[in-house]
Amino acid sequence: MRRFDFVTLKLFISVADEGRLTAAAEREHLALAAVSKRISDLEALVGTSLLYRRPRGVELTPAGQAFLHHARRIMDNIERLHAELSEYGEGVRGHVRIHSNTSAIIAFLPQDLSAFTRLYPEIKIDLQERVSSEIIAAVRDGLTDIGIFAGHVPAPDLQQLSYRHDRLMLMTPMDHPLAERESIAFNEALAFDFIGLQQDASLQSLLNEQANLAGKALRMRIQVRSFDAICRMIHHGMGVGVLPEQTIYRDLGDLQLKSIPLSDPWAQRELVIGMRRYASLHVTARHLVDHLTQKAVES
Repeated sequence: MRRFDFVTLKLFISVADEGRLTAAAEREHLALAAVSKRISDLEALVGTSLLYRRPRGVELTPAGQAFLHHARRIMDNIERLHAELSEYGEGVRGHVRIHSNTSAIIAFLPQDLSAFTRLYPEIKIDLQERVSSEIIAAVRDGLTDIGIFAGHVPAPDLQQLSYRHDRLMLMTPMDHPLAERESIAFNEALAFDFIGLQQDASLQSLLNEQANLAGKALRMRIQVRSFDAICRMIHHGMGVGVLPEQTIYRDLGDLQLKSIPLSDPWAQRELVIGMRRYASLHVTARHLVDHLTQKAVES
């Protein structure tokens, strides 16, 4: 048993989660042959099979189920040990990794992170912009400490805390037939061409889902990578679009745009802070989570 190592334990957990050696290899950034050898060596070490090899993947044997239970507890304890020891450093210093979607970066994080760095000038913040699905995967795989993403995107294996709320708005040119409306249901706009984000963006997925539920097709004319580009395309009469209210660029004064609140209940959107477990975060990351959630309460 003295030959156990944390890399192999973490790898076994990934194999159990993914159900396929190839998927686990991708998740842990290892070659498939290396994964297969580590698992075989592990089974030889414990003296029993931990996996059933199937044509389409692997399943845990009863011994594998027991091993997984203890492996998860060991890795959780290691994370907790790291978090507790980090509190004994001199002062609050270090760095925190954050992956966030565009909405939070534009609307809320500039002021929140500015206030945080004034409180903790010795903490470095590494912020990267990603779509919600990528953020969830990065948190799960330990590539970032915390993530901020749209609350409607499933992330059942992450602990989540509410961060902020925003409202979705229909954007039209000023001379558009819908521009005189004070509010509008999303399905009323589906007769028009849309300007939107790339398909992997959580907002775009949400709009596609709601159009399907309404029994209509979302007529995508152009897909771009930024809210700024959406606004400029709409200004030039290329279509309409949906944007979070807090991200509508106030400095685009040269654009003739009308923003109309969507009346659908799902248009009231929540942004959440996701992490594997709050208790296992190092102290600097916990300070940031506490700061962001406090700002959410104050807002």
